[in-house]
Amino acid sequence: MPLAGPDWPAALAALSFLKPPFFETARAIVFISLDGIDGVGKSTQIALLVDWLRAAGADVVTCRDPGSTPLGEAVRQILLHTGGTPISRTAEMLLYMAARAQLVAEVIQPALAAGKTVVSDRYLLANVVYQGHAGGLDVDELWRIGRVATAGLAPTLTIVLDMPPAAAGARMNRPLDRMESQGDAFRERLRQGFLAEAARRPDDCVVIAADRDIATVHAEIRQAVERLR
Repeated sequence: MPLAGPDWPAALAALSFLKPPFFETARAIVFISLDGIDGVGKSTQIALLVDWLRAAGADVVTCRDPGSTPLGEAVRQILLHTGGTPISRTAEMLLYMAARAQLVAEVIQPALAAGKTVVSDRYLLANVVYQGHAGGLDVDELWRIGRVATAGLAPTLTIVLDMPPAAAGARMNRPLDRMESQGDAFRERLRQGFLAEAARRPDDCVVIAADRDIATVHAEIRQAVERLR
């Protein structure tokens, strides 16, 4: 749920005691992805994280997956907002992979090569969880396809924001898109899929409880990023 404008200064001021030593030189090259079921507050936390990184001197590029390229935005429209077009789960998975391949080639790889920090709203993990754990496709096969689509580029850190689906759904006071409209059982499989994949990758994936106040969640995200030192 987006953070209202007047709350931004208070939220940031409340966290001003947290110093950003990892980025004080602005030379660290980092790729961070935030993920989780819809409604956990990714947009709000990404905006706060990016503001903190930039205040600390990092040159930050933001992107969303799918999206952030002309091809990616066209694919996003097909996947999320074309309700009358049948899309099989396999076709759906491959469309996400194609959008991500273009995102890596056009946005993420050039940014990292230029020494910038990249913060992405979702990445390959979402494809594995949505089409694999929740959608029924083979999870290991999705990781293999994903490695081809991304040329092996993985985030330095993936942050999974977690909360019960019912609570997350209550935050979504807007029309649901195609992926968000697949029912409670699907959303529960999503949550369990994110938790299962995070448990498989403890070295580069952290789960943060998102059913708390914005400042507390942001503080834990900052601490996770600082541990990259």
